[in-house]
Amino acid sequence: MNTLSSGGNDMAVQVQPASDAPPSPWSAVAKAVALLTVTVSVLLTAFAWPSVRSSMHDVPIAIAGPAPAVRQISAALDERLPDGFEITEVADTAAAEQLIRDREVYGAIDVSSGAPQVILASAGSAAVAQTLNSIATALSQAQSQGASMPAAVRDLVPLPADDPRGAGLAAGALPLVMGGLLAALLLARLVRGITRRVIGALAFAVTGGLAVAAILQFWLGSLTGSYWANTGAIALTVAATSLTILGLESLLGYTGFGLGAAIMMLIGNPLSGTGTAPEMLPGWSGTLGQLLPPGAGGRLLRSTAFFDGHGAAHSVIVLATWLLLGVLLCLVSGLRRRRPAAELVSTAAQATV
Repeated sequence: MNTLSSGGNDMAVQVQPASDAPPSPWSAVAKAVALLTVTVSVLLTAFAWPSVRSSMHDVPIAIAGPAPAVRQISAALDERLPDGFEITEVADTAAAEQLIRDREVYGAIDVSSGAPQVILASAGSAAVAQTLNSIATALSQAQSQGASMPAAVRDLVPLPADDPRGAGLAAGALPLVMGGLLAALLLARLVRGITRRVIGALAFAVTGGLAVAAILQFWLGSLTGSYWANTGAIALTVAATSLTILGLESLLGYTGFGLGAAIMMLIGNPLSGTGTAPEMLPGWSGTLGQLLPPGAGGRLLRSTAFFDGHGAAHSVIVLATWLLLGVLLCLVSGLRRRRPAAELVSTAAQATV
């Protein structure tokens, strides 16, 4: 309570606090509820739709062996999973294995030696490997009826023994996207100057890549291969994500940040195919996902960790393109901000003459 004194008489006058603002109209409540409903519906659709609608379609595999046997296996596969596989015919086991190591195919069915053999690469996709395992079981059952040897299964490029389901790699996709988002948000809020923001994003990509690769490889055991190559793959993914969002934010403000977050989180992450395979996603969504940083980054990390870098060229090109786009947007924003300042200095100079 504040008091005011006048002359000899003390007059206590209570100063009332300003009255609270009136409650919002009910229409504002309705708009907020509608917006929240749309938001949660979009989030659920973005993350659940690719998983619920995933299936085998045009998954590349190889079949090795003489032409009649290859045609017989191809017909059996098409009957079991119509349009499930895109088949490459090769002459022998060595050719099939080379295609797997080059990441041209996810696996192979080898009938070149008579008895069928299913060759897997679980490090390329545990989901596809599981499907090929079921095919091996079906082949064994068919062969047992003809008194032949059951189909053998061999994992040519297995997942690490410490993470045989590939859970660490699949779970690491979202934190990489979130890291890029947080980097762009914090740099935009805490750092002034386009050049400093870009350098900060690149520096974080390096340090973040070192930390994430160390956790996945040395602690969780989810990665193998060269630590430095894995670090480079993670750093390039984080840099492409953060610089793209940072560039959009610097050019368009909060609208740009929201646009970048939607591209990376609501489109890129669910369509990355990191947990399964891009070919298992519905329709065109798998192809689109590989053109965005989350999908390209996940494929690049699999290539460096398990396939000695084979099949990495497309992913590197995609990530480098997004990274350069982000830098270009930052440069354009910087030039736009310098122009009014230069005009102001010129006007002030003319006024002093």
